[in-house]
Amino acid sequence: MKEAVPAPLWHLYLVETAGGALYTGITTDVARRLAEHRAGRGAKALRGKGPLVLRHQEPVGSRGEALRLEARLKRLTARAKRTWLAQRQVEPGEVPMA
Repeated sequence: MKEAVPAPLWHLYLVETAGGALYTGITTDVARRLAEHRAGRGAKALRGKGPLVLRHQEPVGSRGEALRLEARLKRLTARAKRTWLAQRQVEPGEVPMA
């Protein structure tokens, strides 16, 4: 019998450009993906817009769940996206709620 390979955990992330724009994406490895963005590989929307700052990352679950959350966030206005982001900022010592 083959041993089942666990499905990868997908993450949602938000990157801010030097101009203040927020880019939303999903990946299974946030550090690798951010390095790709900073190297000019990957999303054309981020090329030449650095320096890039990772503003948020969170584990989501399956790829489908991550895609749905990403699509929902991409439909938000810039102001609504910043409000969403502010609601997820955790004070030092505070335990985030799921």
